Amino acid sequence: MSRLLTLPDGSVKEFPGSVTGLELATSIGKGLASAALAVKVDGELRDLMRPIEKDAKVEIITRKSPEALELIRHDAAHILAEAVQELFPGTQVTIGPNVENGFYYDFARDEPFSTDDFPKIEEKMREIVKRDSPIVCERWDRDEAIKFFEAKNEKYKAELIRDLPADQPITVYAQGAWKDLCRGPHMASTGKTGTAFKLLKLAGAYWRGDSKNAQLQRIYGTAWRDEKELQAYLTQIEEAEKRDHRKIGKELDLFHMQDEAAGSVFWHPKGWALYRALENYVRRQIERAGYVEVHTPQLYDSSLFKASGHWDVYGDNMFKVAIKSEENPEEIKWVGIKPMNCPGHVQVFKQGIKSYRDLPLRMAEFGNCHRNEAHGAMHGLIRVRQFVQDDAHIFCTEDQIQSESLAFCALLQSMYKDLGFEVARVRLADRPEKRIGTEESWDKAEAALANALKGAGLKYDINKGDGAFYGPKLEFYLRDAIGREWQCGTLQVDPNMPERLDAVYIDETGQKRRPVMLHRAVLGSLHRFLGILIEHYAGKFPLWLAPVQAVVCTITNDAETYAKEVLAALTAAGLRAQIDVRPEKINAKIRDHSLQKVPLILVVGKKEAEAKTVALRRLGGEAQEILNLGEAAAKLAEEALPPDLGIRDSGFRIQK
Repeated sequence: MSRLLTLPDGSVKEFPGSVTGLELATSIGKGLASAALAVKVDGELRDLMRPIEKDAKVEIITRKSPEALELIRHDAAHILAEAVQELFPGTQVTIGPNVENGFYYDFARDEPFSTDDFPKIEEKMREIVKRDSPIVCERWDRDEAIKFFEAKNEKYKAELIRDLPADQPITVYAQGAWKDLCRGPHMASTGKTGTAFKLLKLAGAYWRGDSKNAQLQRIYGTAWRDEKELQAYLTQIEEAEKRDHRKIGKELDLFHMQDEAAGSVFWHPKGWALYRALENYVRRQIERAGYVEVHTPQLYDSSLFKASGHWDVYGDNMFKVAIKSEENPEEIKWVGIKPMNCPGHVQVFKQGIKSYRDLPLRMAEFGNCHRNEAHGAMHGLIRVRQFVQDDAHIFCTEDQIQSESLAFCALLQSMYKDLGFEVARVRLADRPEKRIGTEESWDKAEAALANALKGAGLKYDINKGDGAFYGPKLEFYLRDAIGREWQCGTLQVDPNMPERLDAVYIDETGQKRRPVMLHRAVLGSLHRFLGILIEHYAGKFPLWLAPVQAVVCTITNDAETYAKEVLAALTAAGLRAQIDVRPEKINAKIRDHSLQKVPLILVVGKKEAEAKTVALRRLGGEAQEILNLGEAAAKLAEEALPPDLGIRDSGFRIQK
């Protein structure tokens, strides 16, 4: 039976029977066959030698393809594992996936690895690449595979095989003589990986992520198409280390964290000023965009979380509190600390009768949320246990999904621009295999999101099958100053929670209807976003966000009284200002405040006091500007206005 294979340009290749990706590439041209790394069949990435046994849309993956990095990194992880086992006999391999920007492999070994081992491991990896050993997929009998790995004392691999579903085939990839359990896909030989890789760091990891299990040693690495890409990434890492928000947070006295409150932030006065500047900005934006702000409880009886589905699905990530019943001390009542705001917002929506005229209802909250993150997963402000989101939920009809999504996209783009970012990319996560709702409702929701993105002028990729079981979602990524992408904004269509929590409105005919609930966030966690913001600006914030916007520095002691007058004028004008009357030389004061990234330094001495002027210096500049006090206060207050308070139309004001 012939096979019809449709190529990306729309042309069709016909074969008399099943055909491999390599045979397909060869039929197109020898150059393509030589460059081919894998083949994509109806969106699924496959080995080149795997037969294509039905009509399909196909694409040959080369080193230029976006998918190439995924393949290179996966193969690099296997090459790392082979190198380690050659160099350190007796080491057990466990799992080794590719991850964002690189790969890792977890090893079980009694002796600890050291970063001093990295050069010889990398040298062995280069040797394995040079061998250009064929990588061949083999299907094994389950029992034979278990015996094979147990005979090699690879107990972790044997355990993985035992736990695989009975109907899942067991595939082992032979990399020359070395073999590893893996689902694939892989490239045709080790030589295809190239040598643009580097090992980066060591970390501890529990087997299967469970702290009750054995601790393993994880080696992280990165791999790229060529040396140019590798060097660019290593430069980015170096710059990221300089911009680490934890380091800058300490240097600028913004916040600290300690073991007695793991995963929670102690905001210092300057850090809290930064936090409030951001929160106040967000609050102004959502008020202008037609949102109402609410505040809901921290503790809820478990019955609400069970009704919403969070207790069963998300329970391990929640903090739970056992309370003894006053009537019966033997009876225990469970309450949960909220990990998200949505169940509480439905309760507010349900108070009183809602009409179709009340929709869309846009409900926002800066609510404290708590999630029981694993200790090893926490990372400064980026991953915490206690945080606040710029969280909101839009209750609307199905027909309003598109217009509300378009308005959200406009709001998000405007806010990102104000904060110094742009949308790097958007992903639309569509219907998963297991889902609820009708195909018609999914068609409508997905089309509404896609049309909103088109209307907003945003290009997007499809994240196939990664939507929630109840609805599709949009994921918005921004790019920071050193080229890293961060997923912050989200918009998710959810008809499920209004159903579970019995939320209704009265339609035009007087009938009860379920609203659709749109979960949305522009920044996500304010804590995480502030970590991103600190690193993006390397602590040198725009004037409107700077924790301390201006410092008044005296040259001589006899200018102190006037300096206080200057401070009062700046403060009255709305600036976050401080005074420095230390008996230090003026150059030392300027250096100290420059290191603290203060945007404005106003120098005053006897001459300035007599003339009622100030000598203004700006961060990073050598020149100074002489201004009279009233002019300086007015000028700087105007410069310090947040971008949304200037005269401009953001284009996202909404009228019902």
